[in-house]
Amino acid sequence: MGTGDILTGMGFLFLLVMLVGCTVQYETPGKPQRISATSDAFVQDQTIPARYTCLGENISPAVTWTRVPDGTQSFAVVMEDPDAPGGVFTHWLVYGIPATKSGLAEGLPTEAMLTGGILQGTNSFGTVGYRGPCPPRGSTHRYVLRVYALDGMPNLAGGADRGTFDTVLKGHVLETGETEALSSR
Repeated sequence: MGTGDILTGMGFLFLLVMLVGCTVQYETPGKPQRISATSDAFVQDQTIPARYTCLGENISPAVTWTRVPDGTQSFAVVMEDPDAPGGVFTHWLVYGIPATKSGLAEGLPTEAMLTGGILQGTNSFGTVGYRGPCPPRGSTHRYVLRVYALDGMPNLAGGADRGTFDTVLKGHVLETGETEALSSR
């Protein structure tokens, strides 16, 4: 085998690797690649209206989702502040949301068990349910609202903390979708 044959073989191999690498980037037709999570209160990179924060009514926002993956058995929703001085701060944990649901209504009660068996966990404030953004004075923080599509119903009681929530969800998340908004004081 001559040098030209080796280079030709390597060129073919390079072309093959490039073609395979390119085909991986295409989406599978008909299969959603990500859940679309939306909320009127969480418009991407916009300011969260005061009514959903500690400066207003401090009520939970309505959340909707679409493009749900096949095999989804339930949903979970998390709202967190990744910019908090002590690390990620959880403002809201909701789980046990049946796969038949496509969203949550605004202003959910701050109770561990909601209508339809939906459960809420304990936030980083140490209370159950939603507690809105309340960053330190003079600062602007990002708030991430994330929806999880799960392959089963999580085995969690109402009032679970974030660590327990994360442990139980591990290996059961089919896809996630999120939106991010801002709040300042």
